[in-house]
Amino acid sequence: MYLTMKETAEYLSITETQVEKLIREKKIRAVFDGENYLIYKEQFNTHMKQLEKYRALVEEIMNEPIPEDRDIKDED
Repeated sequence: MYLTMKETAEYLSITETQVEKLIREKKIRAVFDGENYLIYKEQFNTHMKQLEKYRALVEEIMNEPIPEDRDIKDED
């Protein structure tokens, strides 16, 4: 399924200007049909899955208990 720049901006929760910038920087693949850029929606699925995986990892790390402080004395 292809999206317009406006639909892509809504899907990614960014502005159309940012979408256009990402297209120019070749960070988003798009097809120019002579008037508009068309963006293939499925290219974002892998990215979204990775973001979810990283969020879960960060949450797991943040919820890990802090180890007890060992009272180690420096014996100089």
